[in-house]
Amino acid sequence: MTSVTEPLTGPQTRTYSRWASLVVLCAGALMTILDGNIVTVAMPAVQNDLGFSGPGLAWVVNAYLIPFGGLLLLAGRLGDLVGRKRMFTAGLALFTAASVLCGVATSQGMLIAARAVQGVGGAMTSAVVLGMLVALFPEPREQARAIAVFSAVGAAGGALGTFLGGALTQIAGWHWIFLINLPIGVVAWVAAVRILAPDDRSRLGRGEDYPGAALVTGALMLTVYAIIGAGDRGPGTTAFLAALAVALFAAFTVRQAHAARPLLRLRLFRSRLLTGANAVQILMIATMYGFQFIGALYLQRVLGYGELATGTAFLPAPVAIGVLMLGLSARTVGRFGAYRVLMAGLVLIVAGTALLGRAPVGGSYVTDVLPAMLLLAAGFAAAMPALTGLAMSGTREEDAGLASGLFNTTQVVGGSLGLAALSTLAAGRTDELLGRGVELVAATAEGYQLAFRAATGIAVVALGLAGVVLRGRRTE
Repeated sequence: MTSVTEPLTGPQTRTYSRWASLVVLCAGALMTILDGNIVTVAMPAVQNDLGFSGPGLAWVVNAYLIPFGGLLLLAGRLGDLVGRKRMFTAGLALFTAASVLCGVATSQGMLIAARAVQGVGGAMTSAVVLGMLVALFPEPREQARAIAVFSAVGAAGGALGTFLGGALTQIAGWHWIFLINLPIGVVAWVAAVRILAPDDRSRLGRGEDYPGAALVTGALMLTVYAIIGAGDRGPGTTAFLAALAVALFAAFTVRQAHAARPLLRLRLFRSRLLTGANAVQILMIATMYGFQFIGALYLQRVLGYGELATGTAFLPAPVAIGVLMLGLSARTVGRFGAYRVLMAGLVLIVAGTALLGRAPVGGSYVTDVLPAMLLLAAGFAAAMPALTGLAMSGTREEDAGLASGLFNTTQVVGGSLGLAALSTLAAGRTDELLGRGVELVAATAEGYQLAFRAATGIAVVALGLAGVVLRGRRTE
């Protein structure tokens, strides 16, 4: 029997190899996606066990996000140069090892350091996945199906992380939200080594743009840090950090225009599809991440749900996303085109956030949360694969890893920006109402309503931007 790592000799072997590779890529990406959400519900337990202060606890999340968001672009480009399989498997190994360190952590410093290493491994793994996927499936219809599968895993995994975080924390303790990655990571790494096609490229040599790499990595890390910590700093400090990040990006752009072997070819941004899709994604992901975070807090602090109940309440979202993406997404994109499917999905996201904007104090999950959640799930299931296909279709094969890293980077920036902006709005409104003597739960509910209305506005801007920038672009 022919091994899937040997040269392909026929259609059946080729099909099996490609779809088996897709499963491996999805498994690796799922680990990093779950980790982004699984920690949230366990934060109170981590705080009680290790004695974190309120501001210090935020670093359990920030220590992961900063290297993850900062290194995606660099990891994607290095994957183009040294081989995407090498980058993917090395990232899996590093992420899995760091997960074990997180799970056995007995001090604040040990957990934060291990989370930072997790972020590095997560960036290495995630940055090259889309580049590998589009290379595996160059034919448009099959590529649409593959992207739908990958997007379903990513979107459902994010919501599933909320459920698993609550369940594992309540049943086995917070350590297991990290230790669960050990068996998954080992199986995924072995499968990746055996199944993914050998990647013998190695174009890394003298003359690489190391100063450019340092500039863009520093700029991205500073951007993520400035966004996620904005609520805990004064406006002057945040403005200074933002200005410094802009200066680093400007220096990087000048460097890329003159470097003999630039890290990022500026011609990549001549693609209106790639640039427009990334801009739309920042706004869309800001809306969706804001919903997951603020929605979970609404269930706990307004409706009085516990950890496990909150996680269970979010389960309809991944189920709906998985069913719609796997059953309908590729077909609808093939029939109507990615642009129309994207616009329909964004309309549903606008409708879902608008419904949440009226969630009352004495609300009901069935009438006030579930309908909006299903609208958001349907909208994301339609929009995300279409947006991914549009972004990657505007990229040359030799730049696919870099474009993949860029697309994942804008996800992190969008998510961080959404969380920072919407949580700050909610907290500010709540504090204002408490100062007027409004009861705590009522004040908290109104703060969340304001955040959801702001999310609706962000989604409307995403819809308008997509209509202007992506209309008339190649969508098949």
